[in-house]
Amino acid sequence: MRARTVEAVDSRTEIRDFLTSRRARISPEQAGLPVYGGNRRVAGLRREEVAMLAGVSVDYYTRLERGNATGVSDTVLEALARALQLDDAERAHLFDLAHAGAASIAAPTRRRPARQQVVRPGVQRLLDAMTMAPAYVRNGRLDILATNALGQAVFAPIFADPGRPANIARFIFLDPAAQDFYVEWEQMASDTVALLRGEAGRDPYNRALTDLVGELSTRSDPFRTWWAAHNVRLHRTGTKRLRHPVVGELTLAYESMEPTADPGLRLNAYSAEPGSPSQDALNLLASWAAAATPAPDRPATSPAE
Repeated sequence: MRARTVEAVDSRTEIRDFLTSRRARISPEQAGLPVYGGNRRVAGLRREEVAMLAGVSVDYYTRLERGNATGVSDTVLEALARALQLDDAERAHLFDLAHAGAASIAAPTRRRPARQQVVRPGVQRLLDAMTMAPAYVRNGRLDILATNALGQAVFAPIFADPGRPANIARFIFLDPAAQDFYVEWEQMASDTVALLRGEAGRDPYNRALTDLVGELSTRSDPFRTWWAAHNVRLHRTGTKRLRHPVVGELTLAYESMEPTADPGLRLNAYSAEPGSPSQDALNLLASWAAAATPAPDRPATSPAE
């Protein structure tokens, strides 16, 4: 049976599903509440327990969980974040959903057409100067908008599809090569969905993002399952293990940062432990990339958000 395409991100539904999923994962014991005998009819906390922990009325919390965020204050959102034991990414997502939900009630907003995103020449020069560190710039939709030569070499499987811009999420879920390229594919895939979920909360009327979510939900069962979990995460630093088709396994640390003048874009740069086999492999790829004639094509700037 063909999966239903996601046509739009409904802020009211998103608030409801996110709050429901967060309270379902916390037991009364974890929340420091007494537990009395008898079977509980709900997983995790009840609405009235969340309301008590947050210091609001049950009616108020129920209205919010049903997606009506009109008039909700940041103070109440902070109290809910504490009651539900949200991490930094989840807290930011709750604020994004609540503010978008309140705005949609006050003035219904239609999906926006894609606007062109341009990587500034100065950012491209910075990428090109990073000759020994693979790096690229992506947007919230996970389109790779610019890269340096070593980034093109390290992430070559992502660029194998001639379609532009290269999209990390589409590669992970729709290209069989992804499960060979990412040693820890399942973790990478789950994290990717969480990044897109967070972006959808920040920008619920982004047509290009909505279309991508709809495509992946239709064509990938794992994506559809993880999307329904409503998990979000921040992408700031960590380690990735790759299985490169030319030099074999690479273990790379990454740093992700937002160029100050380019809100919504992320510059991801990777490095290997000095003296490690991964560093030797990077050196080999860097030599190949520097000597390649003609130089590998860079991904074109995309009109997608």
